[in-house]
Amino acid sequence: MNISMADLVAQNRSLEIEINNAIQTQLTNGVFIGGEAVTNFEEEFARFIGVENCIGTGNGTDALEIAIESLDLPPGSEIIVPAMSFIATAEAVTRSGHIVRFADVDQFMNIDPEKLGSKINLKTKAIIVVHLYGQAANLTRVLEIANQKGLFIIEDCAQAAGTTFEGKNVGSFGDLAAFSFYPGKNLGAIGDAGAITTNSKTLAKKCRMIANHGRETKYDHEFEGRNSRLDSIQASVLSVKLKQLNTWIRRRQEIARKYHEAFHRNAHFIPLPVFSIENHTYHQFVGECNQRSRVVEVLKSAGITTSVVYPKAIPLLDAYKLQHGAACKDFHAAFMADRILSIPVHEMLTNAEVDYIIKQITELELK
Repeated sequence: MNISMADLVAQNRSLEIEINNAIQTQLTNGVFIGGEAVTNFEEEFARFIGVENCIGTGNGTDALEIAIESLDLPPGSEIIVPAMSFIATAEAVTRSGHIVRFADVDQFMNIDPEKLGSKINLKTKAIIVVHLYGQAANLTRVLEIANQKGLFIIEDCAQAAGTTFEGKNVGSFGDLAAFSFYPGKNLGAIGDAGAITTNSKTLAKKCRMIANHGRETKYDHEFEGRNSRLDSIQASVLSVKLKQLNTWIRRRQEIARKYHEAFHRNAHFIPLPVFSIENHTYHQFVGECNQRSRVVEVLKSAGITTSVVYPKAIPLLDAYKLQHGAACKDFHAAFMADRILSIPVHEMLTNAEVDYIIKQITELELK
């Protein structure tokens, strides 16, 4: 067998007629930026998340930056981010003219609320909460701290479209939330795409203007913005895929449940703890390995692709380690970065492939 971390060819083939029709409609009507397809997707996704507003963007990184910029924070404000995420979470802070402060993660690999207190000072204005791997962070405690300190909350939902927390979709809890629709995400476009969600009409208007050169109407620019607009072809494909998202999530959860049952006593691949399989969307299924390189090698020889998401905590990347490395080298995030491993969990896996993965990991013999 040859099992990959994702199978976008199979996914798109399963919706070939619908996707081709959606794209052909845009080619026929000649509207490629904005238009009905974008408006329709924004409204559909807002309903799906359970918010009043959705603003399509060019990608998920832009969504984060625009969300930060819309808050009009004083230059040089401090924004707390978790030490384990993709670099874009921190990058968006510094590129917006602010200072990033790293907080360690908990056993679930999400921001640890109990580590926030020591990071908050008079310059702190916001917390970015990442729902890593598709599992919601402890929003109850984080929101409590943010409310006590008067801080904004931005949710980074790049890996968490459809993830729920206490009966509500993530992306509906913070002041704003940013989503990525990179092709490999659970809800993926056929190119780059992203979105911002918010219940604030004021913030929604500001985000939409920032994403469109600081204007509401053509050539009437009220401030400097940028060009980060969701195009109609991506929007039309996302509308097709959004209809399937809950089905795909349930399939990922079904596979994850089998993995948890099979590996909970495994000596070489120990699944990360979860609050609830039913609330987790399993963008990644992650385990902890004592001998990761050897596990990767053995699984590769069996035709199973794996991935490390992410091999370094953000503050230990070259981009940040000079300023932040010493203070963060003993973080739990740094320790786990050397041990975590993702295995295939995508919705296109067959039962035979899932059983094969389980068999290979269960029978792992490391020398």
